[in-house]
Order: sequence, then C-alpha cells, then structure tokens
Amino acid sequence: MTKTETKIAVVTGAASGIGKATVITLLEQGFRVSALDIDTEGLEELAHSPSIEKYECDIYTTNVSSRNECHTTIEKIFEMNGRIDVLANVAGIARSEHMTKVSEESWNQMLGVNLSGVFWCSQAAIPHLIKTNGSLVNVASCSGLMGQAYTVAYSATKGAVISMTKSMAMEYIKSNIRINAVAPGSVNTKLVDNYSIPDDVDMNLIKPYMGFRGMAEPEEIANVISFLVSDDARRIHGAVITVDGGLTAG
Repeated sequence: MTKTETKIAVVTGAASGIGKATVITLLEQGFRVSALDIDTEGLEELAHSPSIEKYECDIYTTNVSSRNECHTTIEKIFEMNGRIDVLANVAGIARSEHMTKVSEESWNQMLGVNLSGVFWCSQAAIPHLIKTNGSLVNVASCSGLMGQAYTVAYSATKGAVISMTKSMAMEYIKSNIRINAVAPGSVNTKLVDNYSIPDDVDMNLIKPYMGFRGMAEPEEIANVISFLVSDDARRIHGAVITVDGGLTAG
C-alpha cells in the first residue's frame, strides 16, 4: 500500500498493557500506528522493540487529560498521514480506595485520564474518522457495568465511558463511522501488578469481583479491539463487548 492507502490507527495508553498489545496487533494487521502515552520512556522502548521494528510506528508523548494535547497530537498525526482510520482509547488508571478517603487530586486524575482523555481524543479524531468511514473503540471495564466496593471513582469513570460510547454512537448513527466499547475484567498488566487495596477493606465485598476464570492477557483484549475495527465487524455499532470470563453474566 502507498502512504495514502495505508490505514492509520491511533492508540492511547500505548506504552504498556492493553495499549501496547493493541499497537502490536494492529501493526501486524497492516496499520501504520501512532502510539500515544504520557510515558516517554515506555514509548521509546516500544518503538525500539524487536517485535515491531519492521513495522511503521510513530510515538507521541501525550497527556490525554489535556484537551490541548489531545487535539494537537491528533492534528499532527493527520497532517503527517493525511488520514485517520482508527482510534483506540485505551489509556487508563485504576486504584482501590475507601470512598470517603478519595482526595480531590485522586478524583480529578481518575476523571482526567479515564474519562476526559476518551472524550478529548474522540472529539479531535471523529471529524477525520468520518471522512474514512473509520472506527473508534473505547476501553471501558466490567466495573462500569456493575457496582463494586472500593472502586467508586474508577467505576464512575468506566460507567461514564460506556454511556458516552452509546451516546456518541447515536449522535453519529447516520454516518458510516463505527463507535464501540470493550469492557474487560481483570487483565494481566502492570496496572494490576501495581494495584493496591487498603489494609482494612472487607474482602468479602471484593471476592465477588474476582471471577472464576482468572485474568485475561493483554493480547486477548487487543484481539477484540482488532476485530471491532475490522471490516468483519461492520455491523457492530454502539455495542459494549464484555471480555471478562463471564464475570458480569450472573
């Protein structure tokens, strides 16, 4: 494919976890990928990874909680490539806290990354995606579909992402853009490795959310994202695809 024919995918949270796996998966599918993350070191490591050195991957240090940075980066990507075909909003943070102890800083950071980042990147990319009949996928969470103790702030952001996805899908129902969400359960990433739970929580309130089938690998979520942006999913619009081992089935 020529430069103008090559499809362009933008992936946030690309330096690790689901984002990194999504970058690699889309590269393998023939996309040129623009990888966004606030972690410059992680992006550099990704860009020089032997597994992707033969592919076309551009990196952009971006704080997705900033409207200006989201819009500026998306426009740079468009100016460089002349098109944008896919946006995967993967960037996210998580923590477990007593609701009454959530600080203003913690709350604002959670909303900034998990919710505002999805909105600002989508706002900037949708005009370009409409021109290419493109696809947008937001990574939500099963926490946005069910009540979970000690994750009130996190669950609030993910529930909002799900509602926002459906609302965006309806606003653009008469265009050919496709907008969907993926709602994973626990995934084996650095986010989980660094996840801490307050010492004095009631574990009986947490156990129901652990599921019965263990954690997914990042590549499993990336494969679902890859499917949703493919032509095989051309009839899927406004959907929330759970990838949680049945956690939200009961």
